[in-house]
Amino acid sequence: MELGMIGLGKMGANMTRRLLKGGHRVICFDPRLEAVKALEGEGAGGATSLAELVGQLKPPRTVWLMVPAGQITEETIRSLAGLLSAGDTVIDGGNSNYKDSQRRAEALKAKGLHFMDVGTSGGIWGLLEGYCLMIGGEQEIVERHRPIFETLAPAPDKGWGHVGPVGAGHFVKMIHNGIEYGLMQAYAEGFEIMKAKKQLNLSLHQIAEIWRYGSVVRSWLLDLTARALAEDEELKDIKAWVPDSGEGRWTVFEAIDLDVAAPVITASLQRRLRSRTVEPFGDKLLAALRHQFGGHAVERVEGQP
Repeated sequence: MELGMIGLGKMGANMTRRLLKGGHRVICFDPRLEAVKALEGEGAGGATSLAELVGQLKPPRTVWLMVPAGQITEETIRSLAGLLSAGDTVIDGGNSNYKDSQRRAEALKAKGLHFMDVGTSGGIWGLLEGYCLMIGGEQEIVERHRPIFETLAPAPDKGWGHVGPVGAGHFVKMIHNGIEYGLMQAYAEGFEIMKAKKQLNLSLHQIAEIWRYGSVVRSWLLDLTARALAEDEELKDIKAWVPDSGEGRWTVFEAIDLDVAAPVITASLQRRLRSRTVEPFGDKLLAALRHQFGGHAVERVEGQP
């Protein structure tokens, strides 16, 4: 099968490589022409514009986007809508909001174009391990693209599936990422408690390795924890600054809209926000309040009375 791949970041490039190894024909486009050239050297076709990419594909065409969620995705799909023909398919494999995917699908449907939203997980390890694919769209269109999904997944019958209509793929991926926030936060807090117990002189890397086998808390995230601690158990070169992709926020918003309690995911999101605040004002106010009502001492900024 052939398709166009738009966006050659680490994941898009590695997905292209996996498809090439699976015998598919892939035409690539990225504003960074050096990224296109690199994959041309590995057997992919290259394009210098969206129009050139579309022109190299045979109808019915399939174009897969692996670009950042938001305005870039919006503009790219709008441009493609003017270049593709009825019967062609657009796949968004990025982390778009599922409501945006539903809206985009309706706009494309009016032009006779098909749309699939494919929540994609696997990160930089997907080339070797395969990608987990959560697919939303029409059943017939999903089946038409089965060879692509079977190639990208860890196995033809594992790690991928049609989870529902358009929007379902990105909705499930959103919840997936919200769960990921909570799991990561639990590991982080547990290891921080152990690190604080100085009297026992615990080796965090050793403990992570022990837990990887037979423990009920073993997971791929724990494997990665052990890997990070093996490189530097003190994490000296890493700042305590944790970004969020936006999907944790959307998960919390959705939980509120549905009247579903999600305290762990919400707390893990809030903790990420706090990690990016230097000298949080709220903490200063807490200290000031204790001083006001109880006369408790406060730590003063150096140079201040």
